[in-house]
Amino acid sequence: MESGAKGCEVVVSGKLRGQRAKSMKFVDGLMIHSGDPVNYYVDTAVRHVLLRQGVLGIKVKIMLPWDPTGKIGPKKPLPDHVSIVEPKDEILPTTPISEQKGG
Repeated sequence: MESGAKGCEVVVSGKLRGQRAKSMKFVDGLMIHSGDPVNYYVDTAVRHVLLRQGVLGIKVKIMLPWDPTGKIGPKKPLPDHVSIVEPKDEILPTTPISEQKGG
């Protein structure tokens, strides 16, 4: 999270303590789970750790921040992102348009 990620999720599943398998989920920040932006905003990794008692599975998801340059995150903004554009100042003509066209 200190590196600029918007959110992360770590799931550790398997025989953590005792014979019964369970899974523990650790979540911090914002994470999207559905829609097309998941394909380019969420980076996912899965690893299996072989221990003497059995196998532990570790899943890590990191949600990348929006980066207009595209270096540390996707260029496309999220669909719910609203950008406000300042209106241009209109220059009003001093003479009416009907007189300018050729009267």
